[in-house]
Amino acid sequence: MPPTSIEDLLKTIFGLEVAKKRPSTKAVADVLDIPMASVTGMVKKLAADGLLEHVPYHGFELTATGRQLALRMLRRHRLIELFLMQTLGLGWDEVHADAEVMEHAVSDQLVERIYTYLGKPEFDPHGSPIPDSDGAVAVRSGVPVAQLAAGDEGIVSEVEDEDPEFLRYLSSLGIKIGSPLRVMAKDPYGGLVGLRVGKRSVSMGTEAAQRVRVARSNV
Repeated sequence: MPPTSIEDLLKTIFGLEVAKKRPSTKAVADVLDIPMASVTGMVKKLAADGLLEHVPYHGFELTATGRQLALRMLRRHRLIELFLMQTLGLGWDEVHADAEVMEHAVSDQLVERIYTYLGKPEFDPHGSPIPDSDGAVAVRSGVPVAQLAAGDEGIVSEVEDEDPEFLRYLSSLGIKIGSPLRVMAKDPYGGLVGLRVGKRSVSMGTEAAQRVRVARSNV
């Protein structure tokens, strides 16, 4: 198994690719909160090992082998999150940090036992798809609330999970996976987005609205 730091780097690059953000040394360093020099050294090793390749003017991207390893770690992470929430009763704002640690320590056999025990789930507590054991992963569902227009409505399908404060903020608004949501008003210059969440009227800033995805029901 690759060292923990390499596994985290692969997973981070994959996350940037999924978010359609250019995987660069700075972008990876910002996500992992480590020096750019450390990222540069790891990137050189990954390239030498055939796990990523440099793309001129576009940073770098994972090779098929690198992507497979990244998806393996994502599967572990998301299954552990769901296990901690469903069996130990941890909140959706508590599971990410522990899963980050545990994903490097558990065996493949235990991961598959967890998968079976949980009923072969398709999504983690934050609505993100759980990759199959063969590396297949479903396309992210929904669109960011920030991209919706007034009058659009749907069901909350996925939220970003790295920031526990953000998840607690969503909980304070009554937003969780499966919540019905309707855009009531939208500032055309990037201000607040007025929402109806169930029977509540709430407001959300554009930055937060970019981090919540909705499966639209009126299209």
